[in-house]
Amino acid sequence: MSAENPVPTSTSEQAPNSPATADVEAWAERYICSTELGHKLAPPTPPKVFRAAATPLRVIEPGRPPELRVARRGERTPKQEALEAPRYRARTLHAFWHHELQAAELMCWAILAFPEAEPEFRRGLLGICLDEIRHMNLYAEHIRALGSRLGDFGVRDWFWKRVPSCSSPLEFVAVMGMGLEAANLEHAPNFAARFRLAGDEAGALIQERIAAEEVAHVGFATRWFGRWTGGCDFERWASHLPPPLSPWVMHGSPLADEARRRAGMSEEFLRQLAAYVPEPKGVPARPESA
Repeated sequence: MSAENPVPTSTSEQAPNSPATADVEAWAERYICSTELGHKLAPPTPPKVFRAAATPLRVIEPGRPPELRVARRGERTPKQEALEAPRYRARTLHAFWHHELQAAELMCWAILAFPEAEPEFRRGLLGICLDEIRHMNLYAEHIRALGSRLGDFGVRDWFWKRVPSCSSPLEFVAVMGMGLEAANLEHAPNFAARFRLAGDEAGALIQERIAAEEVAHVGFATRWFGRWTGGCDFERWASHLPPPLSPWVMHGSPLADEARRRAGMSEEFLRQLAAYVPEPKGVPARPESA
């Protein structure tokens, strides 16, 4: 499923003991709050109906399966030499797997937080959520092929600490789609090249596939941003990033210009994004993948 054709169907098998839910909102809330790893990887097929006259619900934090532990301070992305070892490649993919999990959960968060948004927009969020779950399973399968398993490495809820500060659907697409997901248009191909250099062609192809599919997600966000604001203006976009977020953490280097153009970002937007430099004080580090 892609954001271009957001019909709510699932590509995953139903998790054991997962009862059916009455509407998409109940499905989304259960997905966020579940503490079962099997449910995160393979939720039941979502219902086809949204709740009538739903009230906003802002989930504060996600459920976390006991298999997952918080990463220790100081755990860094492995250097190229370390990626020669399967365990370090698995650790890198484990971080990316957790980014996809957070993205899936946060699409559900937005469905619940913004019931007043257009039905087409909310159906698109559900479609993207199912894409992210499929990406999670691609990563999980290769992590197993590398001799590791989910939970062998620590995770950080970096996205959850930031995205729920969004107060509107406009801020959500600015942060999640045009920001964090767009940054993966740079990070995923970069790591694909690093995996290929380490001799892991299968791992490289997975990351290239996910990067290609993220273009539709970024395009979904860019279109809605333009629809709600009248265009894809860089300064307007930057103004809708809740502090302390800024354009600085929303891209890798060099920019994936062609992929971003396909996602609807203009030449002027890309020029300003590439040229953006934050104030020197308190410049945050960029996350290495979204």
